[in-house]
Amino acid sequence: QVQLVESGGGMVQSGGSLRLSCAASGFPFGFYAMSWARQAPGKGPEWVSTITTGGGSTYYSDFAKGRFTISRDNTKNTLYLQMNRLKPEDTALYYCAQGHQATNRVGQGTQVTVSS
Repeated sequence: QVQLVESGGGMVQSGGSLRLSCAASGFPFGFYAMSWARQAPGKGPEWVSTITTGGGSTYYSDFAKGRFTISRDNTKNTLYLQMNRLKPEDTALYYCAQGHQATNRVGQGTQVTVSS
């Protein structure tokens, strides 16, 4: 059974940073591209970033480019998202998902709130 457990969210001021983590289990993590997605209140899911199986290639949505960095540690079955220069519009529930540009939520996600 696929399990994805996100952590690291919180409340920060505009311009601040957070590092999110996603602990994966129940599937061969190293064989899957992985993504981060988010969902703001009243809005649909939004893709944030994707990393390939070995971490050699990364992809970002326009709003994430230059501010967010996705990474993974296949020895720990863990996915990360370093978020810098956060803005109030980044406020959302962030979650990880299997696959390229995936936005289907399996875990509970982690809330990120950015105050102005």
